[in-house]
Amino acid sequence: MAHFSKCEVGQKVIGLMSGTSLDGVDAALLETDGEAVARPGPGLTVPYDGETRALLRAGLDEARAVAQGGPVPQSIREAERRLTEVHAEAVEALLVKAGIGARDVALIGFHGQTILHRPERHWTWQIGDGAFLARLTAIDVINDFRSADVKAGGQGAPLMPLYHAVMAREAGLAEPVVVVNIGGVAQVTYIKGDYVLAFDTGPGNAPIDDWMNRHSGRPVDEDGAFAATGKVDDAALDRMLANAFFDRVPPKSLDRMDFGMESVEGLSPADGAATLTAFTAASLARAREHFSDPAATWIVSGGGRHNKTLMGMLKARVNAPVLVAEDAGWDGDALEAQGFAYLAMRAKKGLPLSLPTTTGVAQPMTGGRLHRAR
Repeated sequence: MAHFSKCEVGQKVIGLMSGTSLDGVDAALLETDGEAVARPGPGLTVPYDGETRALLRAGLDEARAVAQGGPVPQSIREAERRLTEVHAEAVEALLVKAGIGARDVALIGFHGQTILHRPERHWTWQIGDGAFLARLTAIDVINDFRSADVKAGGQGAPLMPLYHAVMAREAGLAEPVVVVNIGGVAQVTYIKGDYVLAFDTGPGNAPIDDWMNRHSGRPVDEDGAFAATGKVDDAALDRMLANAFFDRVPPKSLDRMDFGMESVEGLSPADGAATLTAFTAASLARAREHFSDPAATWIVSGGGRHNKTLMGMLKARVNAPVLVAEDAGWDGDALEAQGFAYLAMRAKKGLPLSLPTTTGVAQPMTGGRLHRAR
């Protein structure tokens, strides 16, 4: 792929992402044509306050009841409205930071918040009111990126691979390259020439965060400092790694709640944190079993890259350089938000968002739903 030239033209698009870690909204500006051009602009994060986070956590629990045939409770509708309002606040803050107005932005890519992901039932659920966001921001919005893929038999995740491939090629990185995202769930994108393979590898930050919340009242293990005081329980780790998910041939994807914490129940808080952190690192390292050739470089994005204990464990298990996104000149906090800006432009053009090698869908699949600003 050629480097950008002055004649290449993209439009300004805002991407919005709220991950399964439930920490807040990432917003990023991208100038893109949805194909070769992807020039990242400023980004920012708007953290959720305690009340919003509690609403979303409740939504995760209640979604499972809906999946069993129950009605959608009012609490999920309230969570969706509040989520959408926070995303509008993030858009406004980003416009101010970038020094531009709503009329300068062609489109918003709005992922929403996944509260249930069951691709084996052809069902995925992201709350977030696209029409409401378009009205609040006065900018056209594309949301619902996953449904078409899932209905067509795909996993609906991960969706970042095409953006990862563009960014990796522009950075001129030696291939094969593995781009890792460690959010609530962890994913890899394996890039070798025109071949792009992607899949969820296992848990990311979610079990660690839930463990910390339960045992300390803190939402995260800052820098992995608490896990660093514990000892990995090898027997518990082996039990978790015996899950059949790891032997499944990709593409494959997970719901945030797919891995419980039964194996670490009874461990001390510090040892449990250490063991869950090791589980995330080990499951990422096991992704190598599905690569056609060893990776030359691993690049880690997402909140998990800030966890020094997790990064150290991953480096110890991977026989290749492990870099953070910033080492490649990327903004690791904004990468997924940028990716949904890129996908929004692709969706507007009717271009594929997913491939057979990224979600398992039978053929390249577009998606998304457009909501015009009124």
